[in-house]
Amino acid sequence: MTINDAVANRITKLLKIKNITQYRLEQDSGIIHGAMDRIMTGQNKTITLTTLYKLARGFNMTIFEFLDDDIFRSEDIEID
Repeated sequence: MTINDAVANRITKLLKIKNITQYRLEQDSGIIHGAMDRIMTGQNKTITLTTLYKLARGFNMTIFEFLDDDIFRSEDIEID
């Protein structure tokens, strides 16, 4: 699993928890639809810290809260 895959999984989980749409997240985070689509479909292999901050802001949380999930503690995440 790539870091992007982990982020996409976290986004999916938070969309359900917070009961918001991907469109609303795009609007609240300032991430354009094409970029969000590439994240969610796994076309990205890496993700920037800036994008993580935007995602966290879109969910109205800190980056630490966004990353506070077991998926980011997995030994299966590829970091090469």
